[in-house]
Amino acid sequence: MTTRREFFRKSALAGAGLVFAGASSKVNAASYQRIVGANRRINIAHVGIGNRGWEIIRDFDRTNMVNVTALCDVDLGGPNTGQAVAAHPEARTFKDFREMFDKASHEFEAVTINTPDFSHFPVTMRSIASGKHVFVEKPLARTFLEVDLMEKIAKKYPNVVTAMCNQGHSGDNYHQFRAWKEAGLIKDIYAVTAHMNNARRWHPWDPSIHRFPRETPTPETLDWDAWLSQSFWHDFAEGYYHQGQWRGWYSFGMGALGDWGAHLIDTVHRFLELGMPYEVDPTHITYHNDYFFPMCSTIEFKFPARGNMPPLDLTWYDGVHNIPMVPEGFGDVPVDPNIPTVAGQPFQPTRLAPGKILYGRDITFRGGSHASALQIIPAERARAMEAAGQVPDFPRDQSNHFENFCLAINGQEESRSNFEVAGPLSKVFCLGVVTQRLNRKIRFDRQTNQIINDPIANALLVGPPPRKGWEDYYVV
Repeated sequence: MTTRREFFRKSALAGAGLVFAGASSKVNAASYQRIVGANRRINIAHVGIGNRGWEIIRDFDRTNMVNVTALCDVDLGGPNTGQAVAAHPEARTFKDFREMFDKASHEFEAVTINTPDFSHFPVTMRSIASGKHVFVEKPLARTFLEVDLMEKIAKKYPNVVTAMCNQGHSGDNYHQFRAWKEAGLIKDIYAVTAHMNNARRWHPWDPSIHRFPRETPTPETLDWDAWLSQSFWHDFAEGYYHQGQWRGWYSFGMGALGDWGAHLIDTVHRFLELGMPYEVDPTHITYHNDYFFPMCSTIEFKFPARGNMPPLDLTWYDGVHNIPMVPEGFGDVPVDPNIPTVAGQPFQPTRLAPGKILYGRDITFRGGSHASALQIIPAERARAMEAAGQVPDFPRDQSNHFENFCLAINGQEESRSNFEVAGPLSKVFCLGVVTQRLNRKIRFDRQTNQIINDPIANALLVGPPPRKGWEDYYVV
């Protein structure tokens, strides 16, 4: 199987057979549109095709803008991958993304990466180095270093279109926040509360754990070595890692913060130009341990003043019983229609639906998750402002997130959550996870990108070394 180093040596013109691949081509997105037209279908490969990956595949199918030419999953033939294969019988199938690139790279120009958080990194690096456009599930990667390298390789190959899948970044949440900020309605925001208090990603494991789970037989269909990719070896343990349980482990996931932060604070981070915090403090942690995420976390991120915007404290709450205080006039807790269904059922709130509260000097906003628009609270003030014509309108019915990626490849739109946008946001999550893991405050130097008060915490920005054979993915 070709290593990444061998691939670069043999492919000075990465994707030379596809002028639209962008790695070495001089054709930019705008000129490409003029050459082949905007309505062509994009040949796409999907890596990770079960569970969430199957949902991503269907979302792209609905655009009517793609041809699926390759499907890749380490559990090909398993119970969760059959639907995607049956829906696309013409696509070539692979268990290992490296084999997919070795044998079928000339057959696709874009890749979706729908694998667990930790394995986004090597697939993305190989894809971009091959001149392929990438659509990556959130968050971008598990460590600060990996996100940084993904940003760097995206800059090295500027003709490659990048996007992170925080789909609300193409809905009302995005367009309204941008319009209200530009009109001056959203201003002087000094505090934000973001909260995810449902039980979706909380686990039943014993927090007094002192070792990783004991090995159990690996399913016949699963290539466990390929699933682990660059991560150090863990024995397979039924019910602990595979099929979504990976999210709760520090080795593989980013917990509730990485899972939901991209749906809750994406527009806050982008349009309030937050960048990196200078201090992150885990003010409340329950059931802390060395292996998996706490059952409850309250994390305070401190951001400095930016231009004419005041300093801002962003406080994150997760955990079923870790409910933040809400302001007077907050209102009821309805089911948020913008949150995707779980197993076909609406995402039901417990005591507080996932969302955010923005505190300005003279106005307060309440927001939901994903594409949910902000509301001025209390409702009486919102009605009065609307009657007085003080609430700006904003564009609706724009391209959704999946269409936006395709249109960006065709030169018609800019990718709304490209790596320049998604990278810094993902790095904020990485800093939060460091404080959850250590349960202590860190101070971060925004100029040097170093944690300056804790060498152990600073080492976690890099994380453990990759397994043998995966080192070249860490070279841009």
